[in-house]
Amino acid sequence: MTKLDKNHRDKSEKQASENSLVEWVKTIGVSLLLAFGIRTFVAEARYIPSESMLPTLQVNDRLIIDKVTYDFRTPERGEIVVFQPTSALKEQGFKDAFIKRIVGLPGDQVAVKKGTVYVNGQPLQENYLAGPPDYEYGPVVVPPDSYLVLGDNRNHSFDSHFWGFVPRQNIIGRAAVRFWPPNRIGGIPSP
Repeated sequence: MTKLDKNHRDKSEKQASENSLVEWVKTIGVSLLLAFGIRTFVAEARYIPSESMLPTLQVNDRLIIDKVTYDFRTPERGEIVVFQPTSALKEQGFKDAFIKRIVGLPGDQVAVKKGTVYVNGQPLQENYLAGPPDYEYGPVVVPPDSYLVLGDNRNHSFDSHFWGFVPRQNIIGRAAVRFWPPNRIGGIPSP
């Protein structure tokens, strides 16, 4: 092999090595960009830190939160939503997102009397509760672009009956799928 052939081969190997490095950087960059985009705009994973949603959601359940649906329609009564803390919660030092069930829609009148939730004067059928609420609340009217949310474990949930309504812009998305633990994998049903 001549010195010229060796230099040419060394130069080709160096270019191949540089091209491989550039391809790895591109692949990692695109992967990170896609992961960030999906988490920001489409879906994200969350876990359940408390007993406020028992029996529907157990402590340490892992969920996929759908962030797209509410771009095409408004949240509906009975859906479980994840939301950023309201102003009242931030004033109390809360920073992490909450998860609760939507009970009152904008314009609804909501009251809790004798262990039953009433929406617009009608008892709400709730087959998902840990037990009936042992408190009285309301009646209150849900403001425009806001929602009243309650935990399924009504007597052990820090929810709207303590701190008020959730503005629409605070809602991150709806709980769509439980992916952990394996024996409870599946969709999150809405009543």
